[in-house]
Order: sequence, then structure tokens, then C-alpha cells
Amino acid sequence: MVLSDIDKQILESYKTMVDGLANYLGPSSEVVLHSLEDYNRSVVKIANGHHTGRKIGAPITDIALKMLSEIKNSDDKICKTYYTRSKTGNSLKSNTTAIYGENGRIIGLLCMNLNLDTSFGEFIKSFFPGKDQNTQNHNENNEIFANSTSELVLSALDNIVAEVNNDSFVSSINKNKEIIKRLYDKGIFNIKDSPNLVADYLKISKNTVYLHLRNYSK
Repeated sequence: MVLSDIDKQILESYKTMVDGLANYLGPSSEVVLHSLEDYNRSVVKIANGHHTGRKIGAPITDIALKMLSEIKNSDDKICKTYYTRSKTGNSLKSNTTAIYGENGRIIGLLCMNLNLDTSFGEFIKSFFPGKDQNTQNHNENNEIFANSTSELVLSALDNIVAEVNNDSFVSSINKNKEIIKRLYDKGIFNIKDSPNLVADYLKISKNTVYLHLRNYSK
């Protein structure tokens, strides 16, 4: 199969997803990105490849080809989940998801293999907060699940205002400045109309908000 430049860009964008999924699912899961441009060297990205002994440049597998055929002939044409075994005999729960490129053709496969022979202790450990340098402490994040961006901004404001009011190191005269800085650090001002919402909430002018933002963005 000959891939277009757009096809190649689409596949390239999935490489970060491989790392992200592997980091989220933990060391018990292998995540593989296949390009269908060359079946002899289809693996273009892999994480936790020790589960199957594969590296970048490995060929496509017979099961992957079978799943590709089944996906093409299925109603949803998206993915297939199945069970298989590695070369070392480990039981794997696997998923193959089709990646569509230009002109609606399948150009790659995203495959996940969960090693079912991983001890329960090792498996469950990856789903709880620990000292993994790639995982932030769970106490640092209270994620806001809002129904609109306005609600998101106002909820973030509520949280930040409470933080600043409880921070004895922030003087009364600098509270608004500190609130705006913490909102800026959290990326809240990437949301359209957030400066207006913040100005109304804090009962200050929009120009004052923008003045602080200019200082932080330098």
C-alpha cells in the first residue's frame, strides 16, 4: 500500500497516543501502532514490547491480518477484541482498532495487548497513585467536569478564590493579582471570554485583567 503525505501525518499523530495509552494502562499492557504501508516492517511505534518480544520494524502478525479482514467486513468497521497467546505462552486480551486515512481506507492499526498472566498485585498497582514520575499525585488534581466553558471558568474561579483566601502569604491588596496568575497557570485564559467572566466575578475592569495577563505572558 502506498500512503499519501496526509496518511503519513495521520499515522504520525497516533505515535503519542501509543505512549499515552501505555502510561495510562500501565506496564501490563503492550500498545502497538502498525502502518499498512509495508507488512514486513509494519510496527512503527511500540510501548512495553517485552510482552511479545517485538520492536519497531517488526512485521505484522497473522492475527492482525485476520482482525483487519474482519474489521473490513464488519458493520461498525472500527475494532475487534479477542484473546491470544504470546510466544512465551502468556495469555493476552487484545484489541485491534482500525485507523482510517485519506479517502476512507484503512492505513494502520492500533493494537493493545493486556498480559492476563500479570499478578493481580502488579496489575492493580498501576491504577493507584504512586511514585511514578509520569503520574501526578492524585491530591494535586480536582478535575472540573462542567457542562459549558462558562461553568468551567466560574468553577475554577471558585476554587482559586478559596485557595487564595486561605493563603496567609497573599496580602489583601495582591489577592486579585494572585487569583489571575493562578488561573493563567492553569490555562483558564485559553477559553474564549474568560477575561470578561473573571472581571465580572472579581468586580474589576476587563482592562485590569488584561494588564496582568500581559505581564504573565512576557
